[in-house]
Amino acid sequence: MLASGALRIRVGHSPDPDDAFMYWALTTDLVDTRGHVFEQVLGDIQTLNQWARCGRLDVTAISLAAYPFVQEDYALLPHGASIGSGYGPILVARRPMTRQELYEVEVVVPGRLTTSFLALRLFLSDFPYRELPFEQIPEEVASGRAEVGLLIHEGQLTFEDLGLVKVLDLGEWWLLETGLPLPLGVNVVRRDLGDDVIGDVSEVLREAIQCGLDHRAEALDYALEFGRGIDAAVADRFVSMYVNEMTKDYGDEGRKAVTELLRRGEALGAFPGRVQIDFVS
Repeated sequence: MLASGALRIRVGHSPDPDDAFMYWALTTDLVDTRGHVFEQVLGDIQTLNQWARCGRLDVTAISLAAYPFVQEDYALLPHGASIGSGYGPILVARRPMTRQELYEVEVVVPGRLTTSFLALRLFLSDFPYRELPFEQIPEEVASGRAEVGLLIHEGQLTFEDLGLVKVLDLGEWWLLETGLPLPLGVNVVRRDLGDDVIGDVSEVLREAIQCGLDHRAEALDYALEFGRGIDAAVADRFVSMYVNEMTKDYGDEGRKAVTELLRRGEALGAFPGRVQIDFVS
């Protein structure tokens, strides 16, 4: 039985090494949960985006590009983001391709609500595409069933194993375009939990992330269970890419990057209306 005022908090995240690393501490007794019980719920990022649109989870990772669609129900937590500086989602093909060629071929993408898709729209504006679960995209391109694929998660590091070549790194393009890192995934919390519980949840998750960084070896061993066959070295590299200082807190640069990406998305007409960027304090 839960103590008075305590809640069961359902936390959604992707079954990926970086998210698992962040939440390893919730499987231990190293973090004070303020009496709440935290239940981890796994789903791929497109599923989490869709669940957020119906307010299914109390706390969840979503694509930043999905936030404008759920902003009435959720606020941005100040930690837990996946932000890459000079690297990010990668366009791959079986041969080098020019930018002009990309307008003429179908691109397989991991979902219309993903930030990777928004970033590609900012780069190309309009292009033919087809949605496919992210883990199927590398083989779809390698087999010839697709000309070009947009890769997220560990596919960014393993595509060469399938004989694919990099056409474009969207994180690299974004840095050259704006001078900013590329914010991809964010953590959000339901507004109707109330200020006190939201404060508790924010502190618990912040401490969990710091705990993982402080106990890196143990957290990495746990994260490797979610690596979909990648080895420890690749998992370590992937975690290092997306669990960094801006994961603990966006800071001024991270918040500026969030604002820039969402404002450009607005100008593109990617969202249903004006975006209210609202961080939990």
